[in-house]
Amino acid sequence: MKKNKAFLFLLPGLVFLFLFMIIPIVLVIRSTFSDQGQVSFNGYMEFFKNKYFIQILINTLKVSLLTTLLCIVISLPVAYYIAKLHGRIKSVLIGLSVFPLLTSAIVRSFSWMIILGKKGLLNELLLNLHLIKEPLNLLYTPTSMIIGLVHLFLPLMIISLVGVMENISDDLVQAAESLGASRFVAFRKIIFPLCVPGLIIGSILVFVGSLTAYTTPALLGGKEQVISVYLYQNAMTLNDWHTASIVATIMVAVTFTIVGLMNLAANKLNSRG
Repeated sequence: MKKNKAFLFLLPGLVFLFLFMIIPIVLVIRSTFSDQGQVSFNGYMEFFKNKYFIQILINTLKVSLLTTLLCIVISLPVAYYIAKLHGRIKSVLIGLSVFPLLTSAIVRSFSWMIILGKKGLLNELLLNLHLIKEPLNLLYTPTSMIIGLVHLFLPLMIISLVGVMENISDDLVQAAESLGASRFVAFRKIIFPLCVPGLIIGSILVFVGSLTAYTTPALLGGKEQVISVYLYQNAMTLNDWHTASIVATIMVAVTFTIVGLMNLAANKLNSRG
């Protein structure tokens, strides 16, 4: 009886998701297999024969994967340090980690345009220090996209890892050190395997966010297109909704594939650990 009552609380949310998310997605996907009232795969065949689209897809995957890897590398030591703190300092650092989420992605992207431009702050600094002879071409490149996306999604990775690391007992590390393990070895063999659940959750959030992000790649990428910008151009500029639906379906398929692979990797790491 109690379970039935609990289900009633979930029912409004489930109905809302079904009506306004699942049904529209199903209708969009179904429309991609229709050609003059008949089932057809011609749209997908043409897409995967298009070298331009394949290059966009590869660029998008590269940017998303590099963004995720950089977020992992940066977040691991930061999250470990924050997780071991107590009291007000810990709250302040968590607040500072989350603070970028309170700023619009557009504002953050424009700030990086000011920093990375040919007459931007970074180039001016390097020129004044005589480290370079002419301004570097940093803006409107995959590098600028990755920098903007890391800034955008790094807080999600940090918070995901802090939530897991703060539940790991210090006694485990101390026991490893008493047996002769260095701090790095103890972190690699004890802390890291226990962080896998938070790591996978954070990686999924960062990867899916990077894959589907539009504002940051559009402002910082310039001519370097990613699949979200390509989708927007087909839908809003060219008014080609059939092509846009195919691109959206491919994005959904890629997202579910990567998430599934990450879950498989998490299961293997957990079984070893």
